[in-house]
Amino acid sequence: MNRVRQLLFVSFASCLVLCVGCGTRSSDPNNSESGPSGNVQDARVPDADMESPELEGALVVRIAPGDDAQRQAQEALITAQPGDTIEFEAGIFEFSGTLSLDGIDGITIRGKGLDQTILNFASQRKGTGGEGLLVKAHGFTIEDLTIQNTPGDAIKVTDSRDVVFRRVRTWWSDGASQSNGAYGIYPVMCDNVLIEHCVAEHASDAGIYVGQSRRAIVRRNRAERNVAGIEIENTIGADVYENDAIDNTGGILVFSLPGLQQKNGSQCRVFNNRLLNNNHVNFAQEGAMVATVPPGTGLMIMANDQVEVFGNTIEKHKTTGIAVISFLATQRKFEDPQYDPFPEEIDIHDNQISEAGYEPQGLFGEISKQAGLMPMAEMVIDGLFNPEQTVNGTPIENPAIRFRDNGEATFLNLGLASMFAGGSPTLSQDIGPFKGGYDALPEISGQWAEKK
Repeated sequence: MNRVRQLLFVSFASCLVLCVGCGTRSSDPNNSESGPSGNVQDARVPDADMESPELEGALVVRIAPGDDAQRQAQEALITAQPGDTIEFEAGIFEFSGTLSLDGIDGITIRGKGLDQTILNFASQRKGTGGEGLLVKAHGFTIEDLTIQNTPGDAIKVTDSRDVVFRRVRTWWSDGASQSNGAYGIYPVMCDNVLIEHCVAEHASDAGIYVGQSRRAIVRRNRAERNVAGIEIENTIGADVYENDAIDNTGGILVFSLPGLQQKNGSQCRVFNNRLLNNNHVNFAQEGAMVATVPPGTGLMIMANDQVEVFGNTIEKHKTTGIAVISFLATQRKFEDPQYDPFPEEIDIHDNQISEAGYEPQGLFGEISKQAGLMPMAEMVIDGLFNPEQTVNGTPIENPAIRFRDNGEATFLNLGLASMFAGGSPTLSQDIGPFKGGYDALPEISGQWAEKK
């Protein structure tokens, strides 16, 4: 029998007890119980599988709630060796500072279930970091717990590869507020990311965010009552599927922004998601890019290339179901010569889009109301195209955005090019020039791809 050393931190004493024995796990069958936002079953969270094998000779460090849990947890993260597991017992842990893991690969942080193990950072002191958990390490996994009430981001993982978030909840218990942390689940500058069966609520920017990364899979999560439910930003290669984005300001955003280290995101597939009633008031901090997202936006693509959107159910959005815009529509200046502000090779097909555009907000709403076009439309483009796109030397109006087989969904081209030239918008409901499609994008391959 393989033997696993287990280092047990006991909360009622400061001593360390070293135990040698067989590594065991107790399963957590209770993830369907009600949590902070209701029945977790709606988030497609399965029963926790706690039977993952440990490496020979690896430590399992178990930490119980108590006054000494902060010190014990950080000491465990500092002294961990590759392959170790930091396991938080059931209960509520009160932390006053950021927990950090830096440069130790193959670490797993685990709880007893996202309704069983709660790491609370409401009492985090100034000067002790803003994040709940800050990680820079390859092969990192976090699963089966909740992180709540962080003054900054809940879980930030940077410059890492092979990162897994599984059955994790991030949320802020006071509801929508500008004082909430910007991001819930937040991998940035990472390679090979998996986010699955997670719940993210009340983030003042994005509940689930993948930024400046490569090869990401975001599947079967629930994002609710955030500004952006799920955001893919300046990322190359992402599959976003079978998620629920409900009651956010914007359900799913696929953005490329200027001035970032990784330029011009591309190759993102958004499919088989449910985007429902994303009409929440925008409570982002002033100046944040997501502060420009109008409430009532199901899916927004901005300045990203090679995005395929299919098989989604998009319902009940007062601004629009799907918007495809250039960065120029934000009317923000940028000085990044490598940045392409135009969306190109956008393929939107076989979606069910309904009940959208009935009370459009922001610039879209102003234009449609002035034109007397109400409701607006289920699918909207801004009409700003790359002037360098030509066919046989002749500029073409629509080189980049295609729609097909989206049922009875209505369409509107806002024609902002003429407005930015000093005139009035030239609105058009003619989808004819934009009909067609592109070759299907490849799926994200690797160890986390679905078995066929």
